[in-house]
Amino acid sequence: MLDEEIAAQLNKQINAELYSAYFYLSMSAYFESLGLPGFAQWMKAQAKEELGHAMKIFDYMADRGARVILEEIEKPPAEWESPSHAIQAFLKHEQEVTEMINKLLKLAREKGDYATEVFLHWFIEEQVEEEASAAKLADMMRYAGDRGHALLMIDRQLAQRK
Repeated sequence: MLDEEIAAQLNKQINAELYSAYFYLSMSAYFESLGLPGFAQWMKAQAKEELGHAMKIFDYMADRGARVILEEIEKPPAEWESPSHAIQAFLKHEQEVTEMINKLLKLAREKGDYATEVFLHWFIEEQVEEEASAAKLADMMRYAGDRGHALLMIDRQLAQRK
């Protein structure tokens, strides 16, 4: 059985992962509206990944006999100043999720919940990947800018992600 405080924080993390999916779907729609289908496809794939993260926590909680309680998902932004600003928001969001996971791990350690600590290691490694991916894309956008051939080349590259 999971500690009540850990279960509450895992429920919050499920909400955060579902919000992330919603946030990235909103970004996908934004990029689609700009005629950047590669960016849109990439963000759609990112949204699917976040749904998987939420389900991983959902299943873990069920396996540990904890009750999953789904809360309202906040409405994400629908517009950004530019593609570069959207990608910066993506990076910032991933950094915030990393901080949430780190706090969860700290709590699991404080409570002596070794199973949850081990479970969270997957998320720690995943966040390293997520932040690296977002930072790489932010760097590419910084060099490419928000218009022109370089932006279209990045769009084509991002379209490869399934």
